Amino acid sequence: MASLGIIFIAHAYLKLAVFTVPGFAGFLSQVGFPGFLAWPIILAELIGGLAILAGFYARIVSVALLPVLLGAFLVHAPNGWVFNAPNGGWEYPAFLALAAVVHVLIGDGVFAVKPVAFQAAPAASLRPRIG
Repeated sequence: MASLGIIFIAHAYLKLAVFTVPGFAGFLSQVGFPGFLAWPIILAELIGGLAILAGFYARIVSVALLPVLLGAFLVHAPNGWVFNAPNGGWEYPAFLALAAVVHVLIGDGVFAVKPVAFQAAPAASLRPRIG
């Protein structure tokens, strides 16, 4: 899931270098979110992207980043399907949210620094009980 981590890092960099923090805060305010969320979102994307890239509790990080992705989906939903529409469409944030869910389900991979393994519940016995 290195690509998911790289995408988060790239989006954090875009907000820092191109949009700037004040510009991103203004955008958040314009679309109905509090402007003070700019830094937490940027840091979540940057640190979360690095954690996913390194495989450091990456499955948990993917779950933690879902609210950011769902917020982006809500911002872009009124703009239509295609992301090159004015103000971007909703398919890209939806795809990234789905990729994060898939990452949680399939796991961290063999090169993860600190993988997370969720324990499966024991299956119920299918053998009938005899008196």
